[in-house]
Amino acid sequence: MTREEKSVLKTFSVTNIGRKRKINQDYVYSSEQPVGNLPNLFLVADGMGGHNAGDYASQVAVETIVESAADSPETDPLRILDGAIQSANRRIRELAASSPLLEGMGTTVVAASCAGDRLYVANVGDSRLYVVNHFEIKQITRDHSWVEEMVRRGGIGREEARNHPDKNIITRAVGADDTVKADFFSVRLEEDDEILMCTDGLTNMLEDEEIRMILDGARDIVEKAQELVQAANDNGGRDNISVILIESL
Repeated sequence: MTREEKSVLKTFSVTNIGRKRKINQDYVYSSEQPVGNLPNLFLVADGMGGHNAGDYASQVAVETIVESAADSPETDPLRILDGAIQSANRRIRELAASSPLLEGMGTTVVAASCAGDRLYVANVGDSRLYVVNHFEIKQITRDHSWVEEMVRRGGIGREEARNHPDKNIITRAVGADDTVKADFFSVRLEEDDEILMCTDGLTNMLEDEEIRMILDGARDIVEKAQELVQAANDNGGRDNISVILIESL
């Protein structure tokens, strides 16, 4: 990544319904241009809820976060993201209370903004952000899931967690409770680092090292994203698959 105050970025985003689902409950947003006091903004959300509630929840969350960030008087990126996520949580709670069809809806969110060589990240749920280069892939976010809690406590191993039948049970979601707690990260980026944001439709189908090898072997950012989606579908495509890739120019 460049060390300039304003990041010059190349990005590509894609969302795919997968091979098993009838509705795409994922929603992505990508802006290389400023959003309020943020120099750029990238969002991935994976909705949950019956009927159309899941896809509605992810869309409402993303749109509310963008609107809130654009209007925020804050200058600190993490404070902006926090306020925006809180606004999204309130909005989803209000909508869920207004209709039985929307009751219980919620969504994961992972949000990111780049400023020079700093990456600012917020997440709720089990959608992920990775920093990847030719040598390693590093998950920055921490999954808010029952299985991940078991791993942290030493109850099960990482490999067992990957194949656990309850791995999709999340412990935090935007809209699940009256208040929501996001995790926040500030990361220093190196020159060759690439940012991957994605839903669990990708990470449940591919090992981290498989993801890194696909990114390392493809010709350009579009091919990288498309090959990630194709590989997830080739491995079963059991869920919606969403990817945002971010590179510096």
